Amino acid sequence: MDNKVKPNKDYHVLELFAGAGGLAIGLEKAGLKCVGLSEIDKWACQTLRNNRPNWNVIEGDVREHSFVEYKGRVNVVTGGFPCQAFSYAGKKLGLADARGTLFYEFARVVSEVQPEICLGENVRGLVNHDGGKTLKGMISILDEIGYAVVTPVKVLKAVNYNVLQKRGRIFIVGVRKEILEKYTYPLPCNKIYTLKDALKKGKLYKTNVPKSEGSSYPESKRKVFDLVPPKGYWRDLPVEVQKDYMKKSYYLGGGKTGMARRIGWDEPCLTLMCSPAQKQTDRCHPDETRPFTIREYARIQTFPDDWTFAGAISQRYKQIGNAVPVNLAKEIGFSLIAFLNKIYD
Repeated sequence: MDNKVKPNKDYHVLELFAGAGGLAIGLEKAGLKCVGLSEIDKWACQTLRNNRPNWNVIEGDVREHSFVEYKGRVNVVTGGFPCQAFSYAGKKLGLADARGTLFYEFARVVSEVQPEICLGENVRGLVNHDGGKTLKGMISILDEIGYAVVTPVKVLKAVNYNVLQKRGRIFIVGVRKEILEKYTYPLPCNKIYTLKDALKKGKLYKTNVPKSEGSSYPESKRKVFDLVPPKGYWRDLPVEVQKDYMKKSYYLGGGKTGMARRIGWDEPCLTLMCSPAQKQTDRCHPDETRPFTIREYARIQTFPDDWTFAGAISQRYKQIGNAVPVNLAKEIGFSLIAFLNKIYD
């Protein structure tokens, strides 16, 4: 399915919790203009400035900034706020009860800026967090500040939006109540891409992945991974090696399919994490016994090859792992433009 649509006029975005720019690049590729990006991590801020010197990067704690100057200048407020539990002071969770959480700050800024539409992004686990109460509370808060949340709230799987990764993220969309136009989530794209599409020359990229530095496994771990075939995981190891590698987990049963996992060329990658070699979330290269390099990580998240990351190697992995995949963000950008076009037709 093709979600592509051109903006009827310039539409402006203010982004909170901007990270290394995955969401911002995708929205920019769709045709939206970023007028401000708020981010607390100094290395992520450096990444944004290095790649887009013209972007207005607002470095520091969002709690210490007022954004009232953007009122009337911004059509969309976005933010991948960290998920935090709320305290339930009353039967209906209100804005006051969420004070001290970063969702409160997201809602505060939306209230200050009054965009036509706001978009909050989070891990898919938010759907069932605290039995669904946390999400219900967020919807209640947005309702209180004058925004109707589009329901049902959707988890979008990146693999359905030109991203070669099995990554699900929840997107909470609120429309200012006096606006009668409806927002529609982007439709899934036709093709499912694989790791080969990410790292080799093909439809997604004009060249093979550039060489770059990356983490390595200690010798003991290398010996284990040498025994794992592509698309295999710990259960493909000899039983004695399984027991030694898995320790107590071996006796607990269950799936744990991410442990000692080697990705295959002909499948999408599992969700990338902030560290490429944690035992619970191993993602080993198909042919070589090593984690993915920085540039491989970036390609799996569909960052452009010329997008560089600042900081030590661990900081760079963290920035990439935390990002919204660029191609998914682009499809969301098209859906926001389609909505705004209906208002400004």
